[in-house]
Amino acid sequence: MSKLARTRASGITRVRFNLAAAAISALFATGLVQAEPVTLNIASINNPDMIELQKLAPQFEKANPDIKLRWVTMEESVLRQRLTTDIATNSGQFDLMTIGAYEAPIWAKKGWLAPMSGLPADYDEADLIKPVREGLSVDGKLYALPFYAESSMTYYRKDLFEQKKLTMPERPTWDQIGKLAAQLHDPAKGVYGICLRGRAGWGENMAIITTMANAWGGRWFDEQWQPQLSSPEWKKSVAFYVDLLRKYGPPGASSNGFNENLVLFSSGKCGMWVDATVAAGMLYHGKDSKVSDKTAFAPSPVQATDKGSHWLWIWSLAVPKSSKSPEAAKKFAAWATSKEYINLVAKDSGWALVPPGTRTSTYASAEYKKVSPFSDFVLDAIQTADANKPTLKPVPYTGVQFATIPEFQSIGTVTGQAIAGALAGKTSSDAALDAAQAQAVRMMRQGRYIK
Repeated sequence: MSKLARTRASGITRVRFNLAAAAISALFATGLVQAEPVTLNIASINNPDMIELQKLAPQFEKANPDIKLRWVTMEESVLRQRLTTDIATNSGQFDLMTIGAYEAPIWAKKGWLAPMSGLPADYDEADLIKPVREGLSVDGKLYALPFYAESSMTYYRKDLFEQKKLTMPERPTWDQIGKLAAQLHDPAKGVYGICLRGRAGWGENMAIITTMANAWGGRWFDEQWQPQLSSPEWKKSVAFYVDLLRKYGPPGASSNGFNENLVLFSSGKCGMWVDATVAAGMLYHGKDSKVSDKTAFAPSPVQATDKGSHWLWIWSLAVPKSSKSPEAAKKFAAWATSKEYINLVAKDSGWALVPPGTRTSTYASAEYKKVSPFSDFVLDAIQTADANKPTLKPVPYTGVQFATIPEFQSIGTVTGQAIAGALAGKTSSDAALDAAQAQAVRMMRQGRYIK
C-alpha cells in the first residue's frame, strides 16, 4: 500500500472511530445505554440501627441505579481495628466507613478524610444537634455525618423494684446501685442484679469503666500527659466494678458487650443495666423485648462527682480520602443521615426505633415524643455530656470516655484487656491497673508526650 493510501485509510479509521464514539455518547445521554453502576464498599457495625439501614438501603439503590452497595459488617472491636489499619495504610478497601467521635477529628487532622462539603440544601446541616455536629468537625468543617448519637443511662426493671419495695434514686450513685444490685440478684430465678459491659476494648468495657473512673474523680492523664491509671480514683472505681459484676452480674460477664447485654436485659435477665441511650427505643418497642412495659430509666450513676459520669458517642459515616468513588459515597452518607431516612425508618419500624441523637427535628416531633417517654431525657444527656471538660480535675484532652489522641486506641485496648482479665479472675484489679499504667507510660514516652 502506498503512503497516500495508508494516510487515507488512517483518516477513514479516525472518522469512523469519532462517529462511533459520538454515537455511544448520544446513547448514554439519552439513557438508552447506561454505564456500569459504581459499587460502594461500606464498612459497618453489627448493631440494630445499622442492620436496619442495610434493610432499607435497597430503596436508595432503586432511586440511584448508578450506585450499588456492598456491605462488610463487623463486630465493634474488629471494625475499629480493621478501619484503622486500612486508612493508615491508604489501602482503599472501603469507600465509606462507620466511625465514631474518637476517630473523626483525629483522622480529619491527618488528612485521611474527605470533608463533607457540598451537601444538598434539604440536608439541613443546622438541624444537627450542636455537640454532635461539633464532635465530627474540625475548624468548623464537617468530616463525618452522624447516623446516630448516644449518651449513657441507667435502665431498670420497675416490676422487680415494686416487688421488692425498692426505689431508684432520682440521681443514683454507684454505691446505691451496688446496694440495689445485691437486693435484685436472684440467679435461681434467672435474674442478675446488674449487667455491664465486660468485653475488652477501648470502646467496649472501657466506655463504662472510664465514666466510672470519672465519677470517682479520676482521669486518663494529668495536665502533663502523665497516665493516671494507678491513681486511687481509678483503683477504687475498678475494684468496685469488678466486685459488683463478679457478685451480682451474669456468668461470663467478661465476654459481654452492648449486644449481649441488650439481649440479656430484653429477655428479662437483668435487674439493672447501665449503657447507651440508643437502647431505649429497642427496650420499649423492640420486637424481641419482653420488658417493654417493665422498663424504667434514670441517669447514669455518679459518685464523688457527676463530671464525666455519662458519655457522648456518635456513630457516623465518613468518606476516606482513599475512596475510589467519593461523590457516590457522600451521596449515600447524606441519604442515610437525612430527615428523609429518619421518616423512612419511622414508616418501616415505628417512630420509637428511628436513629436517635442526631437531629433537633426528631426531638421536636410529636410522633416521636408520643412513643418515646425517654426522648427529652436522652436529648438532655447528649447535650450535657461535656467532651471539653470531662473530668473533675483539669485534663489536656477532649472526650468523655476516651482521649482524642492517636495513642489512646492502643492504651485503651491494653487497659481493657487487663481489666477484663481481672473480671475473669486471672489477676487482681490493682495488679491489672498497675500493668496498664506501665504500658501507658511506655506508649506516651514513645509518642513523646512525656520523657
